[in-house]
Amino acid sequence: MERLSKDGIATRLGAIAGALVPGAEGIAGLTRLTGGASMETWAFEASGVPLILRRRTGVSDEHPGRKPPLRLEAEVIAAATAAGVPAPEVVHVCDDADGLGEAYVMRRVSGETLGKRIATDPAFAPARGVLARQCGAALARIHATPPVAALATVGPRETLANYEATWRASGAVRPTIEAAFRWLERRLPEETGLTLVHGDFRNGNLMVDPGTGLVAVLDWELAHVGDPAEDLGWICTNSWRFGQPARRVGGFGDVADLLAGYAEAGGAPISAERLDFWTMVGSLKWGVMTTIMYAAYLADPAAGPERAVIGRRMSETEADIVAILERAA
Repeated sequence: MERLSKDGIATRLGAIAGALVPGAEGIAGLTRLTGGASMETWAFEASGVPLILRRRTGVSDEHPGRKPPLRLEAEVIAAATAAGVPAPEVVHVCDDADGLGEAYVMRRVSGETLGKRIATDPAFAPARGVLARQCGAALARIHATPPVAALATVGPRETLANYEATWRASGAVRPTIEAAFRWLERRLPEETGLTLVHGDFRNGNLMVDPGTGLVAVLDWELAHVGDPAEDLGWICTNSWRFGQPARRVGGFGDVADLLAGYAEAGGAPISAERLDFWTMVGSLKWGVMTTIMYAAYLADPAAGPERAVIGRRMSETEADIVAILERAA
């Protein structure tokens, strides 16, 4: 993927400004929001309309999940918004002539995405009162969205096999991780009723207004067809509670409200056992990912300390696994 300077990106965006906002003759305020080895996110405006450019710059090996091409990701977001899911509107999918590589542009929405602030800041207390139910409703609408053609199907069995293969390849040995794999093997749910799944629905990938709650669901790069309970289990994983373990849903809400919002919006019933299965998968896969990230740091410390810091969180995921084992027993 071509590496472009800020000026190069600005020039290319300026050339397609009229396709982004009718009548626009250029862009302004281009600002890099996030970094990383595989993805860039840029904020800018065209004729005063706030926009976001999402652009792939390489291939990431930090997540064993299947990441669809950005064109397919943009199609998923468009289908979800058409089904009533709160998400940013996609306004343009880039092609070769645009010179931006694999990329798309969407409208920029306003709100907070910092998970810890959403879970703990007093200003977000009104949002916390409604957010779990809103998340349930959003998930029901996601799962009711007809899947986009060519999207990968990854059911419970394949999900578990993918993470175990990644774990074996790492060479790491941790008894708690082994216990989690065996526990999950004995409880694999039937692979029926598969739907569109967001794949990374959690506190930190939600844009939230402090007064009204959910504004938009972000970061669709792991979308696939799978068990809808996967999304509900992931947002209940302890790693995304930001120091608020009693609030099982993202550190801000209760499971009863999440499931109530899901049912009210048409979601099919999810049993406590199935939710526990996918919450355990969440803790397990986060443990596998911390191992991968720490190994990446050891291989190339110049990449920065973030991977090493995340790698130290393995012990947290092991504690989460033990807690689920004890609760299920």
